[in-house]
Amino acid sequence: MTPDYDTMRSAILALTEGETDAVALMATLACEVHHHHPLSDWTGFYRVVAPELLKIGPYQGGHGCLVIPFSRGVCGACARTGQIQNVPDVDAFPGHIACASSTRSELVLPVWNGQGRLLGVLDLDSDTPAAFTPQDEIFFTDLLARVFRDAA
Repeated sequence: MTPDYDTMRSAILALTEGETDAVALMATLACEVHHHHPLSDWTGFYRVVAPELLKIGPYQGGHGCLVIPFSRGVCGACARTGQIQNVPDVDAFPGHIACASSTRSELVLPVWNGQGRLLGVLDLDSDTPAAFTPQDEIFFTDLLARVFRDAA
């Protein structure tokens, strides 16, 4: 099941055009991605709120973890390293935080604004093993850069 990237991109860019508020952008993106990506069972953001600390941001799906230090889990690893984390089997990831016991795979991408400031991470969780592809990584990297370029 491959997402319709063109439709998702068009909808998100149209809805976010001219917006610079990071939380508004996160809310819109979480909603659209959740409804357009067939394998994302939880879609949301964790925001950088203090040095080395993430807190839950806008999301779609069941409850998420409220606080994640950079030192823990897949989201923490993404925030700490600034690198995409595409984990096909979360049970094999050392220090994985199980916010939902049904999660089998996870894709987490850093969210930077145009000035190079880390705003947070985009977290996609799936109940399907190995749900996320290199194509997802490329698509979301480009989309996040465009949407959050002018975010405050």
